[in-house]
Parts: sequence; structure tokens; C-alpha cells
Amino acid sequence: MMNIIALSKRLYSPRFSGYRSLHGINDALSKTVLAGPILGRSFHHLRKAGSFVVPRLLFVSRNLSTNASSSKQPAFLRWYLRKLESHPFMTKSITTSLIYMAADLTSQMITMQPSGSYDLIRTARMASFGLIFLGPSQHIWFSYLSKILPKRDVLTTVKKIMMGQALFGPFSNTVFYSYNAALQGENSEEILARLKRDLLPTLRNGLLYWPVCDFVTFKYVPVHLQPLMNSSCAYIWTIYLTYMANQTKADS
Repeated sequence: MMNIIALSKRLYSPRFSGYRSLHGINDALSKTVLAGPILGRSFHHLRKAGSFVVPRLLFVSRNLSTNASSSKQPAFLRWYLRKLESHPFMTKSITTSLIYMAADLTSQMITMQPSGSYDLIRTARMASFGLIFLGPSQHIWFSYLSKILPKRDVLTTVKKIMMGQALFGPFSNTVFYSYNAALQGENSEEILARLKRDLLPTLRNGLLYWPVCDFVTFKYVPVHLQPLMNSSCAYIWTIYLTYMANQTKADS
């Protein structure tokens, strides 16, 4: 009975008002209830038996705190995060496609002549590349890196950056130029000539841009959001990339 009275006084004290006091309530529960004449003597037996009372209380309080804070998020963000959790592959692919579409339209707007008009077929090519190739490949790549290099220390982050520059970057850019050229009707010789002309300068310029983006992505962003972060960084990069991809044919 004394324990219940003590608990009531703790819970109704001013420092336990609002959802921010959930951890304080948990502390009161652990100090008051678990210190009782029955639970206090047997608590160490419960821990040995595998019934972890305090961790479960903490788990509940953390869930409540998360729900309280998540309710303040914009409705669209909550919807997007749910889709990212339930349908990660498709959500990331569509997101990348929309980013590539926006980047190409921006690139055309920057380079367009006063009397020019938007090339929507070109924009469709860029969007389809994001949907069919880059979105799915990013999902697989970032998931793979998180499994073989799960840590987030500086050394591990540098390793991930180096792997991206040595493997994923050359591969994705080669596919990008080849895919775009093929849809424009170029033959194999013309595609090879374009790769010889454009691929190396693209990779060289990428070394000046992507390591900073990759460091932030791998060091601070959760794995399920890394493709989204990468695609967001790719918006600026794709403005340059779509400009390069839609230059005149290279001499074969």
C-alpha cells in the first residue's frame, strides 16, 4: 500500500507532466514498484528467468514517445515513410524516376534557347532510366554495403565511398550512357565512341562531387533512406549528366 501511495505522489509531481515525462514515469515504476517487499526480493529471479521487466517498460515508453513525435510529422512524410517500409523497392524506383525527370527538365531549362521547347521524349528516357535501372540498383547496392560493412565509423565509411567510386559509379554511368544512346538509335560502334568520349570525364568530375555526398549518406543516414538521400544528391549531378548524355554523337 505504501508503495502505491509513493508511486502516486511521483506520477502527479510537476516533472511528470506531458509525454516527455514517460522516461521519468518508467523510472518511478522501477524505483517504487520494483522496490516493494515482493517484487524487490524476486526481481533478480525474474531477470534470470528471462522476464526483463525494466527493458519492457522502457520499450513501451520509447514507443509512446515515438508515436507522439511522429504525429507532428507532415502527413505526406508519414505516408511516404510507410510506403518506404511496406514497398521499399517500388517506392525507391518511383522516387528516383521523379528526381531524374525533374533534373532533366531543369537541365533543359538552363540550356534551352529562347525559341526552344522542352524535349519530353528525352525527359521520358531519363525518367525510365531511374525507374528501371537506377532505383532498383541503388536499393540492392546500399543493402549489400550495409551487410558487408555494417559499421558507421569513419574508416568503414571511407571504404564504402571507395567501393562506390570504383564499382558502382563506373557501372551505373556506363549503363546510363549506353541506355540513353541506344534509345536515340545509336549503333554499337557509336555507343562505344560515346563512352570513350564521355565516360572518363564524367567519372573524373564525379570524384569532385560524390565523395562528400557519400560520406554524409553512409555516415549519418539510415540504410532504408540512403537511396533517397543518394537520389536527392543526384538531382544536381543529373542536371550535368543529362546534358552530357544528350550531346551530339561522337565520331566512331
